Amino acid sequence: MQDKCALIASGRRHAGKQGLDYIVGILAETVGAHGLHMQLVPIPPGAKAFAHRHVAHETAIYALSGTSAVWHGDNLEHHSIVSPGNFFYIPANVPHVPYNANPTEPVIAVIARTDPNEQESVELLPTLEALDKPTKTLQPGT
Repeated sequence: MQDKCALIASGRRHAGKQGLDYIVGILAETVGAHGLHMQLVPIPPGAKAFAHRHVAHETAIYALSGTSAVWHGDNLEHHSIVSPGNFFYIPANVPHVPYNANPTEPVIAVIARTDPNEQESVELLPTLEALDKPTKTLQPGT
């Protein structure tokens, strides 16, 4: 059991299965965390993650800068816009596709998840990827 505090310098990046790069933070791999992880996700202008879900793990997101959007649900039937200062919750096992529709402004968000391992709970969903959801910014609630 980890019994000491640890400081992690920001900067090291990790390419996720989801198609985005992550700025590594608190993980099992970095500090020996047992029940959580926290990291940053920068989403470049126009970038989109692959359709995926986190098996048996919840995700909480806090948007620092830029406006992103997320298709979510069993068939990606729901759409949410996440603006700076918003929190966004994704229950365990819920398929989702986050993206940044802005052609010039990056998105930066803090991600916390109940899986202490960065990539072990990620399951790509190619059948949902085939739905090819649009990446245009819609009005909130659409």
